[in-house]
Amino acid sequence: MTPQRVTLITLGVRDLPRARAFYAALGWSPAEEADGISFYQMNGLVLGLFGLQALAADQGRPDASLGTGAMTLAQNFSTEAEVDTAFELAMSAGATALKRPEKVFWGGYSGYYADPDGHVWEVAMNPFWPLADDGSLTLPVGE
Repeated sequence: MTPQRVTLITLGVRDLPRARAFYAALGWSPAEEADGISFYQMNGLVLGLFGLQALAADQGRPDASLGTGAMTLAQNFSTEAEVDTAFELAMSAGATALKRPEKVFWGGYSGYYADPDGHVWEVAMNPFWPLADDGSLTLPVGE
């Protein structure tokens, strides 16, 4: 088994019902839900939503004040129009616009928004990274 992998990303949220509603408005369906946590099956990994205090306690630091926004989660799309559609869907679901999608210096097209808990998402089209039919990304092998 390769050590270079991520199998679960857990986002700490202040209000789990609000977070569930936001991601539902994006068209996401949980694969599993329990009191205090939701899991979404992704392409090869799982995304979890977990209350901030419960997450801190689970980490063994119940008095920690967990923050957000120090990393970016990203969704890549095949076209600029798909990026625009995803961005507008996030806006209608209650996201905060950080940077509207635009052509960027590296040759692609991207924008950023924050979910209701401040977790930053990038929506992008990278012409150098073709996506599989299921939307998954495997970096091209150098030529």
